[in-house]
Amino acid sequence: MKNIPAGRTTALIAYAPFVGFMIAFFINRDENHDFATWHIKNMFGITLMFIVSLVIQSQIDVTAGDIIWLICFIVWLYCWAMAYFNKKKGIPFLSEKFQEWFTFLN
Repeated sequence: MKNIPAGRTTALIAYAPFVGFMIAFFINRDENHDFATWHIKNMFGITLMFIVSLVIQSQIDVTAGDIIWLICFIVWLYCWAMAYFNKKKGIPFLSEKFQEWFTFLN
């Protein structure tokens, strides 16, 4: 059987659209699994990127916002797949920054 990290289900929940990272955060608060915490922070950063893309789309340029949104969507799918395959892997450079910046999600 595969070596499934503790908190894998919580990490997968974190990637549920809109409120998944909040639900996962509250589930993980008691259990405090490193794998889940890593993915919760990562999804929080991706959610902020989605919000930025929507602001750009509505306030600056529709096409630029759409392109950024599409990039965010692809990154979101990739990061979900990494959680599914039991890996702490995400967006190059940004995922590591998300781990540093969002310490309040520990």
